Amino acid sequence: MDTPDGTVARRVGVLGAAGRMGRTTCDAVAAAPDLDLVAVADPMAVGDEVAGCTVLDGVEAVVAAGVDVVVDFTVADAARANLPVLAAAGVHAVVGTSGLGDDDRAALDAAFTSSACLIVPNFAIGAVLMQRFAELAAPWFDTAEIIELHHDGKVDAPSGTALATAERMAAASPDWAEDPTEREVVPGARGGAGPAGIRLHAVRMRGMVAHQEIVLGTTGQTLTIRHDSIDRDSFMPGVVLAARGVDGTGCAVGLDALLGL
Repeated sequence: MDTPDGTVARRVGVLGAAGRMGRTTCDAVAAAPDLDLVAVADPMAVGDEVAGCTVLDGVEAVVAAGVDVVVDFTVADAARANLPVLAAAGVHAVVGTSGLGDDDRAALDAAFTSSACLIVPNFAIGAVLMQRFAELAAPWFDTAEIIELHHDGKVDAPSGTALATAERMAAASPDWAEDPTEREVVPGARGGAGPAGIRLHAVRMRGMVAHQEIVLGTTGQTLTIRHDSIDRDSFMPGVVLAARGVDGTGCAVGLDALLGL
């Protein structure tokens, strides 16, 4: 399919197409004038129709449709099976699935030798800016804690965004005050110790979508940085940006480079 300016649209596939994020992604890709949604897959909805495409059974069928890039919104175990198939086929991957760690990233960096894999902890552009602001603030504060809040259908904790934020803050400043807590009356009340000991807290609640708050403190002052996604549509500009922009080889993390941050 040609775009309005005469260039050829990028052919896109979506894995996990029947899920909430998957369906929203399919609609967003189908609406983008420079992207062409050509194949979608979800083993839980084979034969259904999503955004004008018949749902296929898996990644091999999507690759066979001649895609240039695939967006994966499955679960971590499924992504670990899907992504090597895309790497072997020379298809670019955009990964919105949570739960992939450093070992996964290293393996994907080695596997994607003729295409690129972009892992995105959070597609909301405001959330990307939130992480950058926290990274900039980190050297000027002694203590920090991160509270992430999500809908009650999210099965992993903490979120990839919270962990990525803590990693960036720890890289910006490794010197944080030790937690003074000597006894937890309720186990887990102080959350989990993340990179550089930064405490991470996870809330799962009906009525929420995706939210994160970073509280930093030093003598006589605190700084709170917060981002709220109140609708899944908030992620779609980032998804479309990633599908358009993923290129090269190897595995990268985040939208920062595409946003010029």
